[in-house]
Amino acid sequence: MEVVKDLILRIADDALMIGHRNSEWTGIGPILEEDIAFSSMAQDKIGHSQALYNILHEEFQMNDPDHLAFRRNVKDFRSCHLVDLPIGDYAFTLVRHFFFDHAEALRYEALCSSSFTPLAKLALKFKGEIKYHTLHADIWMKSLTLNGSEESKARIQSAVNELYPYALGLFEPGINEQQLIDSKVFIGEAALYNLWIQKVKDSFTQFNLIIPNVADNKIQYGGRKGLHSQYLSELVNEMTEVIRTDYEAEW
Repeated sequence: MEVVKDLILRIADDALMIGHRNSEWTGIGPILEEDIAFSSMAQDKIGHSQALYNILHEEFQMNDPDHLAFRRNVKDFRSCHLVDLPIGDYAFTLVRHFFFDHAEALRYEALCSSSFTPLAKLALKFKGEIKYHTLHADIWMKSLTLNGSEESKARIQSAVNELYPYALGLFEPGINEQQLIDSKVFIGEAALYNLWIQKVKDSFTQFNLIIPNVADNKIQYGGRKGLHSQYLSELVNEMTEVIRTDYEAEW
């Protein structure tokens, strides 16, 4: 069942990292409503990661969720590069939010019918929460493109151009992807990408945005194999700053 463990770890690590990145908007959002929105979504994401880590602990006898979140080496994380990146400006965060959450909404929808029952049960719960995340992303993307200024639309398009190669890295296959598909645990990253790109195309037609062309060698792969940039090292150091003062303490 190594392939199932790898799949869950990828999803959980993505959720943990994007949750921490979203939390960085608390207190500095463009309006108070967005401070609250990103704080709430951050809590959801970190809660999702904890529940997924708990499956790994209970079903596969891996370490407990706190250990998996805060006591692994950077190379042991399987998060994609998209979620590792610093928050940038609001347009950058919003576009990443749009790309990531629509992928996750489709992922959890597919996992609702997974043959691995613990994951299917969680997916059914999570997809209801993610629906509000995608709704938030869609409202603000529409607001800053169709109802915004020329500057706001240009900023969104610039963020799309920068982030699209990273977004494609969301769909980097894990180990023995075909086994996941054959055992009906998951539809596979290629099938998920096909669903996601159609959603992106439909939305970008509405928003009057352009999907950039990205050469295969420019797609930001590597995260699923533990190959990360310095951004993840910096984030993990920040996340673990307190627990590293005393690993044996009860917080």
